[in-house]
Amino acid sequence: MIDSNQLKRISLSLPLLQQADPLFIREFQQTAFLAHIPAGHDVFLEGDRVEAIALLISGEVRVYKIGETGREITLYRFGNGSSCILTANAILNQKTFPAIATVEQNAEAVMIPANSFRDWVQRYDMWREFIFDLLSQRLSTMMAVVDEVAFQRMDRRVASLLVKQAQTKNPLHITHQEIAAELGSSREVISRLMEDFVSEGSIRSGRGTVEILDFELLKSRSSV
Repeated sequence: MIDSNQLKRISLSLPLLQQADPLFIREFQQTAFLAHIPAGHDVFLEGDRVEAIALLISGEVRVYKIGETGREITLYRFGNGSSCILTANAILNQKTFPAIATVEQNAEAVMIPANSFRDWVQRYDMWREFIFDLLSQRLSTMMAVVDEVAFQRMDRRVASLLVKQAQTKNPLHITHQEIAAELGSSREVISRLMEDFVSEGSIRSGRGTVEILDFELLKSRSSV
């Protein structure tokens, strides 16, 4: 159950609650509950039954797949004010979860039981529009992943990832294996590409760290 003080705090992350009608707010407070999920915890594993959906008000969750060869690829991440569309889809279709969802940063989430989630989609236009908007946004993200995997060279994808992440923190604390898992490649392939970047002078690579030395050069590699 969500009390009035908690509701005010949650509404800052979920603005839809600020315009919701009193009946929905009452049902929301009676049905939803807060959960604290530590970093490293698997919210769902592939094949799990989905009994509730999490709306994050802090932290970040990574959703990814692992292939038969053991390679990983990140499908998307979601954080404050957002949720997992694969969870929503599993609830609506009453299917098991098709990937893995792992907390990367300590998270606080509003948990909505599956039955209430389905009921609200049918009864409340505002809730249905909120969920469909999430689906639309995340579908675009996943289509971008498909485009990268199918049509872009791996050196371009690695360069793009490094440039993006280094905009907020440089040097980066990231391993070759983590880059491989992010992009759906192997550590050996990533290591060879990183050696190329080191040789051309765009980066400096150490144990678990990557420092961008020439942003413009690396940007040019990401757009080749």
